[in-house]
Amino acid sequence: MKALVISGPHRATVEDIEAPVPGPGEVVVDVQRAGICGTDIELFTGEMQYLHDGNASYPIRIGHEWMGTVASVAEDVDASWIGRRVTGDTMIGCGVCDRCRTGFHHVCDFRFELGIRGGKPGALAEQVAVPARSLHPLPDTVDDAAGAMVEPGGNAWRSVDGAQLRLGDRALILGPGTIGLLCAMFARAAGAEVHLMGRPGRSLEFARSLGWDGVWAADELPDLPWNTVIDSSNAPELPARALELVEPGRRIVHVGLAGSPSYVDTRIIALRDVTAVGILGASAGLAPTIAAYADASVDPRPLISTAVTLAELPEVLAGHRPAGAGPGPKIHVDITAS
Repeated sequence: MKALVISGPHRATVEDIEAPVPGPGEVVVDVQRAGICGTDIELFTGEMQYLHDGNASYPIRIGHEWMGTVASVAEDVDASWIGRRVTGDTMIGCGVCDRCRTGFHHVCDFRFELGIRGGKPGALAEQVAVPARSLHPLPDTVDDAAGAMVEPGGNAWRSVDGAQLRLGDRALILGPGTIGLLCAMFARAAGAEVHLMGRPGRSLEFARSLGWDGVWAADELPDLPWNTVIDSSNAPELPARALELVEPGRRIVHVGLAGSPSYVDTRIIALRDVTAVGILGASAGLAPTIAAYADASVDPRPLISTAVTLAELPEVLAGHRPAGAGPGPKIHVDITAS
């Protein structure tokens, strides 16, 4: 089969490699759609922290936002999975530690992260092998494009769930990228008044086109009471800014990761009785995200700017924006296209 292989910083090629065979408890999926995210770019450039702390190494096969159809299963897996459209959890815990047994497999010390951590090959390939226990079926009302948006959507759903929004609350989202815009969509579906803040430029202009209650540059942000602030940016100064902005007694949510340490004054957290919530991964948000996409309460597809072929992917990772791409922040790969 064909798969994208990153052999070192700024070195990516599409190679012919041996197709996967399902191991115990696994299925093999014919991948149809996969997304590219900031983590994939950092693995390509060599900036990803896992490369420096030993949790990832080259060569690496990326891809953790995906959907496809189950092609084969191991002998110990229910054969009824074959032919079903699915997506799957990126976080694959050991399954036996206390964290895994109590619903926290996404922070298992021994976890693999598909296409990211521990050497588990990702889904930017014609096929991918994944544990059957990680699968989530996709209903017919969730098309291929939306199916490949379930993983980022799960991160956003968990962020909004962590904010504990009440009907009519005013939510401020910092960072109008894919996760920020999905957070805004889920917050609006929950009945919140939704505002976004970001840097002037294409991303902010695109956010304005989606009809939020307010879209602001930092120096334009109005002095309003913010019932929750969700930081989905990669700016190291914004976690502290979120704490300054949020109403006392309410919640800030951190789902974005900066490339350098972010500092928050815990005295302010205590004196304002603020709850700070950290979000890693989509695991607990996958099923509710699929449900929201299926009933059309959230539609992620306007965020997709274009779909490229696997052969075109190395140029995209290197920063080339495909001709004719729309204004949305997300680029997909159509694995079935040539």
